[in-house]
Amino acid sequence: MSDLLIGLLSALISTNPPTAVSNLVHEKTGASVEFVSPNDPVEKEYLRIMTDDDAAQTEADKWIAESRSFTNAAVDSPKTTLTARINQRFDQVKKEYEDFLFSHPNHARAHLAYGSFLNDRQDPDGAIKQWEKARELDPKNPAAWNNLANEYAHHSPITKAFDYYEKAIELNPKESTYYYNFATTVYVFRTDAREHYHITDDQVFDKALDLYHTAVKLDPNNFVLASDYAQSFYGTKPPRWADGLVAWEGALKLAHDEIEREGVYIHMARIKWHLGRLSEARDNLAAVTNEMYLTVKKTLDRNINEAIKKASASTNSPVN
Repeated sequence: MSDLLIGLLSALISTNPPTAVSNLVHEKTGASVEFVSPNDPVEKEYLRIMTDDDAAQTEADKWIAESRSFTNAAVDSPKTTLTARINQRFDQVKKEYEDFLFSHPNHARAHLAYGSFLNDRQDPDGAIKQWEKARELDPKNPAAWNNLANEYAHHSPITKAFDYYEKAIELNPKESTYYYNFATTVYVFRTDAREHYHITDDQVFDKALDLYHTAVKLDPNNFVLASDYAQSFYGTKPPRWADGLVAWEGALKLAHDEIEREGVYIHMARIKWHLGRLSEARDNLAAVTNEMYLTVKKTLDRNINEAIKKASASTNSPVN
């Protein structure tokens, strides 16, 4: 698999649902969990480890931020010492997981959480081993299927990822993240999806778009998700400009700030240019003022003005 595709999947595929009943449990397993009894000593120990796992990540993030502030201040940053400090902290958590699983080898959720820990520590093989064990112990837990599908999407076999996402959705059809991950994998690996499902290229796009649309319906306030859905219309052949514009109009309503809003305006201007709605495209572009968009704005502005000139020349009348 190319580095480009791996990077795209890393950016898009999510292990964790956007919303959570229990943030800590969601963060570590990718799914909400109902505990047998919060007063059970085993469950208390399991939660303690997960809490410490979360605390270790918070501490590591803090240390890294402090190190960067030293660097920005032109002070020598002890990177070797920082790395050792972070590794030592995570090694403590790793030992906690291993000790717990040695005493409780059939605790499926602990295997699931440990797999997520190992995956975050750049040990995908170890993560897969733990998630497979979790799936074996509790085959009705959709998070194990989803997490394994994410890894297979990154490292193959891709077709196994398709099957595992389907299983995760079967087990929890209300989780937006599973549809989103599945849609991204189908969209990126269109040739594999076409061969696996024995469908046409257009049907592959329809499948990906339907999955994205379902994810959006299940999580209607998620701007990032709405934006990814809108961008997916660019990939069809030919691009489905009108449908994409509707999707971007929906994303615009969810934008949190001017940066997000102006990013949507850029996309809307581009689509309206292609649709020949040049006056509207120019109005959308006029609303973009942030410096980060100026280069693409300049290119779009030139294209729109050229299209206006051509339209005026062909009709012998000005186009507003």
